[in-house]
Amino acid sequence: MAQAEPLIRNISDTALLAAIYRARETERQDALFRDPFARRLAGERGEQIARSMHFSDRNAWAWVIRTYLYDQFIAELCQQGVDMVVNLAAGLDTRPYRMGLHATLQWIEVDLPGILSYKEEILSGEKPVCALERFPLDLSDVTARRGLFARLGRRAARILILSEGFIIYFSADQVRALAEDLVAPPAFQRWIVDLASPGLLRLLQKNMNLSLDESGSALKFGPEEGPEFFVPCGWKPVDVRSPLKTAGRLKRLSFGMRLLSLLPQSNGRQGSRPWSGICLFAKL
Repeated sequence: MAQAEPLIRNISDTALLAAIYRARETERQDALFRDPFARRLAGERGEQIARSMHFSDRNAWAWVIRTYLYDQFIAELCQQGVDMVVNLAAGLDTRPYRMGLHATLQWIEVDLPGILSYKEEILSGEKPVCALERFPLDLSDVTARRGLFARLGRRAARILILSEGFIIYFSADQVRALAEDLVAPPAFQRWIVDLASPGLLRLLQKNMNLSLDESGSALKFGPEEGPEFFVPCGWKPVDVRSPLKTAGRLKRLSFGMRLLSLLPQSNGRQGSRPWSGICLFAKL
């Protein structure tokens, strides 16, 4: 590594950070999930990034619980008849290898070519449990993504969209445009989104943006409206799960954070209150 090179070179390197927290969780005796591939995918660079981002490392529970809640939603919706999952900005996600999915399920990964090539190389000797395809694509390319969404929409009847750890890097206008593109194909029925309040976004920006700015991947999106932001775009929230309350219930918080988790939960406008939710949306 060149001495002058930043640890986070581009937005794809944030996937190494997510993988290291999955690896550490996997190595716990009381792990909430097991990802036997995460350590290989994260590599030493993932450890270096985690050690350099003290705020993120102190709040590793948030990364773990986000993965746990996404897993819950995915398992439930697949049992209800989802026949395709489209994972936007899939990064180093390994759910097609580690979850108990039906062999006939179509699983689509979409991300930048570099990160998908890296993952394919690391996992070349592994076999997914379902029908996995990868599409290298810059999701900020509106024309290209609309074309892909239209093609995928013709291949299945009940499609679930994932956008784990993704839209927080978009502006509000970019998120709105993406939501409108996703609502267009009739088969796109459900969408899982992790959402931050303006208060939490400011806290994350204060503690993490210095590291992320160098890579051009600053945190931007924390809507005042909360989940209701997506209603004018054609998506209604049908289930919002609190990472903080989930972590408290699972005894993954410090004493002070456990006390915070006991406060009443509100999924509306949050303002300056640090809040996050893993949100399931249905098409209006």
